[in-house]
Amino acid sequence: MIGGGPGGYGAALYAASAGVNVALVERDALGGTCLNRGCIPAKAFLETASVHRHVAHAAEFGINASAPTVDFAVTQARKRKIVDGLVKGIGGLCKSRKVTVFNGTGSLGANRTVTVSMNDGSSAVIQGANVILAAGSVPRTIPGFDRGGPIMTSDEVLDLDHVPARVVVIGGGAIGCEFASTFADLGSKVTILEGLPKILPGLDTDVANVVVKSFKKKNIDIRTGVMVKGHTPNASGGTVVSFGDGEQLEVDAVVVSVGRRPFADLLGLQGTAVKVTERGFVEVDAWCRTGEPGVYAIGDLVNTPQLAHVGYAEAILAVKHMLGEGPAPIAYDRVPWAIYCHPEVAWAGPGEDAAKEQGLDVVVAKHQFRGNSRAQILGEIDGLVKIVAKRNADGSAGQVLGVHMVGPWVTEQLSGGYLAVNWEATVDEIAEFVQPHPSLSELFGETVLSLTGRSLNA
Repeated sequence: MIGGGPGGYGAALYAASAGVNVALVERDALGGTCLNRGCIPAKAFLETASVHRHVAHAAEFGINASAPTVDFAVTQARKRKIVDGLVKGIGGLCKSRKVTVFNGTGSLGANRTVTVSMNDGSSAVIQGANVILAAGSVPRTIPGFDRGGPIMTSDEVLDLDHVPARVVVIGGGAIGCEFASTFADLGSKVTILEGLPKILPGLDTDVANVVVKSFKKKNIDIRTGVMVKGHTPNASGGTVVSFGDGEQLEVDAVVVSVGRRPFADLLGLQGTAVKVTERGFVEVDAWCRTGEPGVYAIGDLVNTPQLAHVGYAEAILAVKHMLGEGPAPIAYDRVPWAIYCHPEVAWAGPGEDAAKEQGLDVVVAKHQFRGNSRAQILGEIDGLVKIVAKRNADGSAGQVLGVHMVGPWVTEQLSGGYLAVNWEATVDEIAEFVQPHPSLSELFGETVLSLTGRSLNA
């Protein structure tokens, strides 16, 4: 395996558990982007923001607390402790499963031969019956916004030692919205600049609208349909960002969040039939096979959803395929998605508009968290559950096509909806399930029940 992120180390550990002799090549730290510069540290920051938000509203629960202040050095230390512990955990698993780890940069040549330029200056050559390419991705940048000083990508922002007073986030996608939510909850004045007509493009409209309304309550200034022109550093260490029709914004930090690109740059590939597209993705088939026999590519290196859990799934798929176990391809249109801003967003399957664009005749039900007892107890009533079901010939709701949630802890509630979508369950089948009360998850059950034509609370 070349690359030690979720795809690479996932493939290594899974293959080793199946009795395969495995070598894993990683040029940086085990865990890759997700663990070291992405999912895990970003969510650690979001949890700090959540604690700050709870303390700020403690009086509403009868707890008299002083106005909270942020010691971001402690936040950073906590993040590093979490990351370091998880990195060591992966190393321990590799050792216990007898995975040989090469600390260096691997490049693939003919006959599944990998040359490793070791970090200590030495080199090694290894050959495998199969090779999995899992080199991951790096943040995209935009012209005129080179990294350094107040200009940061998702990599550098995770090393901040303070909370900037004024932050502009360029890009209103999932990662951009997570950082915007974090800094707004920690007291920053935040502006999102998005070139498209709305933030979080691709989300179900009803779900996206909840996020927009909540962000406005946090005083996040959302500017959509604007192009960023450039920036001019000021004497105080910040910069003035130019955008739109001659508009300017003086800020202390700029977070460039315009997506990620596959990182095939150092893979070599000379003498192989591995093909790389103009956009930098390695071409694969439905089982993650490249054009080179015995060579697979997974994770952000291929043009599939850039999600760590998709990397895990592709790792398992590739290993099962090379072992001749005949696995079914991944249904990418049904994988679970999660955005950890406040309020959280989670979904599986198409939204209402997407389903209709596919020519599907659908029945839709949606219910607000404000009517849910547990949400009221938590003081987190913004959000909804929305279910998109196929319309039967008699007009009733049938197979569940999509489940979309926005609100408190929905990233932890999606599993029932994900299973419903992927098992192609019907509304009548799911309505038989008993939901715990009081719970946030019962809103999913109530929404399904309403699609049967009858309901309780929702």
